Amino acid sequence: MQNQRGIRRIKTVQYQTNSSIHRNGFVLEPGNWKEYDPFLMLMEDFFQRGTFDFHPHRGIETVTYVIDGTLEHFDNKAGHGKLGPGDVQWMTAGKGVIHKEDPAPGSTVHSLQLWINLPRSKKMTEPRYQNLKGKDMPVRKEEGAIVRVFSGSSKGVQAPTLNHVPVTMVEILLESGASVVQDLPGSYNGFLYILEGSGTFGVHQTEGRAGQVLFLDSADEALESEITMTAREKLRVLLYAGEPINEPVVAYGPFVMNTQEEIRQAMIDYQTGKFDE
Repeated sequence: MQNQRGIRRIKTVQYQTNSSIHRNGFVLEPGNWKEYDPFLMLMEDFFQRGTFDFHPHRGIETVTYVIDGTLEHFDNKAGHGKLGPGDVQWMTAGKGVIHKEDPAPGSTVHSLQLWINLPRSKKMTEPRYQNLKGKDMPVRKEEGAIVRVFSGSSKGVQAPTLNHVPVTMVEILLESGASVVQDLPGSYNGFLYILEGSGTFGVHQTEGRAGQVLFLDSADEALESEITMTAREKLRVLLYAGEPINEPVVAYGPFVMNTQEEIRQAMIDYQTGKFDE
């Protein structure tokens, strides 16, 4: 029998202005490693060209979803690419990447960037990029509902995305009054982020609206689970859920490893040019 998930906590995202060209808010704030496992943080950014310069990463994956604007990507491995509204870049930093994300000239980008932890066995894996164009991703359609599958699956509709950590990421569009059910393995930890509209979510029909994060209840050891959502008004929501890693997390800036010694080594490797090898 499917375990029907509820909502255990709701948070409204608060924004801050960092400069004349950058405003942001934490959807998932860093430091809550156990609660969010396998996710580390999720940042919502509004920014213009010149906000972020080249910077390194090790030990994580970043998943960047563009809500609005055109985002250009430059790095020391795969060159240059562009993402538009509804597109995702799934970057595996692994043993080390140096990259920069910059809005196209004249563009203000509104984006979400999720950091996914990598398990100890994958921390030093080879870097890779997967550019997931919204128009190319598999779609599940129901009456009044469109579910675009960026990773994992939705009622048998499977994304081709490669995962080091099992993760389901879907974008759900609901017409007013429509409902949809998303299936998840019972072991997954997850949350919903509402981009537009409002609705009810989970077994207790918890109210949620744009700008809120809804954290899913655990499925109490069930093998399979479901989360039901119904739109009060036209609804656009992202669901992220993944298999917890249950390992120690030691983070320093863009490096996330298991020990302080591994963090020190990451800093030495970056400073001595090994991220460029």
